[in-house]
Amino acid sequence: MGVRGLQGFVGSTCPHICTVVNFRELAEHHRSKYPGCTPTVVVDAMCCLRYWYTPESWVCGGQWREYFSALRDFVDSFASVGIKLVFFFDGMVEQGKRNEWVKRRLKNNREISRIFHYIRSHREQPGRNMFFIPSGLAIFTRFALKTLGQETLCSLKEADYEVASYGLQYNCLGILGEDTDYLIYDTCPYFSISELCLESLETIMLCREKLCESLGLCVADLPLLACLLGNDIIPEGMFESFRFKCLSSYTSVKENFDKKGNIILAVSDHISKVLHLHQGEKKLEEMLPLGPNRALFYKGVASYLLPGQSSPWFFQKPKGLIMLDKQVISMSSDPESKQGVPICTEPESKQEVPTCAHPEIKQQLPVETDSDFNLEVPMYAHPKIKEDKPMDMDSEIKQQVTLVSDPEILKVARMHHIQAESYLVYSIVSSGEIECSNTLEDELDQALPSQAFVYRPVRQRVYTLLLGSCRDDISASLAVKEWFVYPGNPLRHPDLVRPLPMIIPGGTPSLKSLWLNQEPAVQARRLDALLACFNLSSSRDELLAVESPLRALCCLLIYLFVQVDTLCLEDLHAFVAQALCLQGRSTAQLVDLQLEYISPRAVQLGSLLVRGLTTLALVNSACGFPWKTSEFMPWNVFDGKLFHLKYLQSEKGYSVEALLEQNRSWLTRFHNLKAVVCKACMKENRRIVGRGHWSSHHTGSRTHEHDQWRRY
Repeated sequence: MGVRGLQGFVGSTCPHICTVVNFRELAEHHRSKYPGCTPTVVVDAMCCLRYWYTPESWVCGGQWREYFSALRDFVDSFASVGIKLVFFFDGMVEQGKRNEWVKRRLKNNREISRIFHYIRSHREQPGRNMFFIPSGLAIFTRFALKTLGQETLCSLKEADYEVASYGLQYNCLGILGEDTDYLIYDTCPYFSISELCLESLETIMLCREKLCESLGLCVADLPLLACLLGNDIIPEGMFESFRFKCLSSYTSVKENFDKKGNIILAVSDHISKVLHLHQGEKKLEEMLPLGPNRALFYKGVASYLLPGQSSPWFFQKPKGLIMLDKQVISMSSDPESKQGVPICTEPESKQEVPTCAHPEIKQQLPVETDSDFNLEVPMYAHPKIKEDKPMDMDSEIKQQVTLVSDPEILKVARMHHIQAESYLVYSIVSSGEIECSNTLEDELDQALPSQAFVYRPVRQRVYTLLLGSCRDDISASLAVKEWFVYPGNPLRHPDLVRPLPMIIPGGTPSLKSLWLNQEPAVQARRLDALLACFNLSSSRDELLAVESPLRALCCLLIYLFVQVDTLCLEDLHAFVAQALCLQGRSTAQLVDLQLEYISPRAVQLGSLLVRGLTTLALVNSACGFPWKTSEFMPWNVFDGKLFHLKYLQSEKGYSVEALLEQNRSWLTRFHNLKAVVCKACMKENRRIVGRGHWSSHHTGSRTHEHDQWRRY
C-alpha cells in the first residue's frame, strides 16, 4: 500500500518530518482560525481496521460486541473534543490495481496457511504478530459506524483519492490513515492511525513540506517521485535500472542509511538537479526511460492530482480536445455536496470541460496530442476555477457501459453504494464484476467447502434478480466476473458465474417495484424475493414466526445445513446455543470467556457463518431492504469465542441443558429454533444427524467441489 520504501525511509532517515500533535489542541486552533466551522477529520477506514480491532481473540470468527464497543469509544473520544469524523471505505478495485490486489490476496493465503498450521500444532491462537482481521470486518464496520450516527461513505474506486479530495475540498483538519500516498497528495495534513493514543488523542503528523525540504523537492514533484519509486499503479520493478543509475551517480550516499533510503535520496537528487533543468521544455519521455510504459506512467502521475490541480511535469502544448478513456480522475462522493462535479480547464482558453465521477465513463479533457506522440495526457484545472453548472447525474449514468440500462435503477444503486447502505449491488449492475477477499479457511480440511462455493447459488439468484431485465440478446451468455479468494484459486482470471433461475411466488418482481414502490404490500414481495434467493420460499411462515434478531440467523442456518452435508447435529446445537446465550451476556462477560483449546474446524465454521451474514447484506440490499440491518449484524447474533466454547462443549457431548447454562427460558426457544431448521431441511431431503452417524461419503474432496463449480 502506498509508495514503495517511503514508510521505512520516513521512520529511519527522515524522522524529523514526524511531529507529535494533539487533536484537542488542533481542533481549538481550527475553531479560532475558522469560526463557525466544525473541525473535521476524514478517516481512511480501510487503513484503520486492524488498529480498531482490539479484542484479544481474532481467529474464532470475530468478537463483534467487543469490537462495536471499541468503535463507540473511538467515535466518542473525538466527539468529546468537538471533532467530526467522516469515514471512507473502498468501494471497488480499479482495473489498474487488480494485479496488486491479487498479489496481496495470494500473500494473505500464505499467511492463513501458517495460521492453521500453528493452530493444528499448538491448539491455540497464534500471537498478535500473525494477526489476521476477521472475515467481513470492513463490511460490518460500515454498518456499525452508521449505527453510531457517523457519516460513512463508500468510494466509487479505491478510497485514498476520494479521501484526499474530500480533505482538500472541505478544508478538513486532516486525514487519519496509514498510507504513504497521503504524503504525496497535495491535500490537508496527514495523521497516523498506528501512532494514535486514544486516551490523550495524541498522534504523529507526517509533514509533506518537511519531506520536500529533506529531498530538495517541491510538493508538485512528489507524484513523479512516487511513480519512479513504484506504487499501486507502477510496479516496483519497472524503473529498477533507472533507480540503480541514479544511485550510481549519486555523490552523497549515506553509509549509515539502508539501500532503499539511499535510492529515495538519489532519485530525488536526480529530479531536482537534472529533470528540473528541462521542466516545461521537454516531455517526460524525453527525460526518462519510459519506453512502452509511457501511458501507465502518466496515468500514475495523474492519479495523484486532485480536482482543480495541475502538474508542472505535464508538457503543456494544447491542440484542442480529445477523448480520454477510463482516466483515473474522480470527485468527492459526498452525497450532500452542493458543488457538483469538478471541472478541468485549459489555462489559456478557459474552456470548461466537466470531468466524471466514475472512472468507467469516457471524459472530454484538454490533452496534449502530438503527431509523433499518441499518448493521451490529461491537463487539470487551476484550483481557483469554479464550476458554473453541475453535471447532470442522469446524463452521466447514460454514458456508462453497464449491465443494467435503466438510469433510474443505476442512480438508486449508486446512491445506496455511496452512502454505504448496500453491499456489492452497484458493482453488479454497473460493471458486472465483484470481489471477496480472504477468509480464514483451512485448505487441508477437505470436508468443509469454501464459503465462495457455499454461497455462490445465492449470488447467482441475486444476479437473476438484478440482471434479469437485461436485453434478451445478451442474457443467455451473461456472466458476472467473480474475484473470490478460495484455496487453490490462483486468481489469474475471474470466475465467470451465470445467473441461476429462481422461483418467487407470484413471479419475479422488477427492480423498480422492489426499490421504488412505497406501497405497503410491496414489503411482502421484498421478503419473498429474499427468501427465494436462499431457496427458502416453502419455509416462509415458519421463519416469520421466529422472533428478531434470530430470524435472519435461522434463515442462514437452514441454507447452510442444506448446502453443506458435512455439518452435523452438534454443529447446529452450537450455533443455536451461542445465539441464545449471547442475548444474556454483557460485553465484559464475553471478554472474560476462556477456551480450553482452539479447533481448526470451529475456526472455519465461525468464518463460514460470518460470510453468510455478509451474503445476507447483499441479498437484503438487492431485494429493497425487507429486513432491518440489525437483523443480521454479527454483534446481535454471533460471538466467535462464545460459539467456539459451545462447539467444544457440543463436541464433548454436553446436553442441551448444559449448553444453555441451565436457563429454562432459553430451552423452549432452543427447541423451537432447532425444529424450524430441521423441518425446513427435511423438505429438501436433508436429515441432520449426529456426528456418530457420519459415513465416509461425507468427506468428499475440495478439489471435487472446485470442479463441480467450474462449469459455470
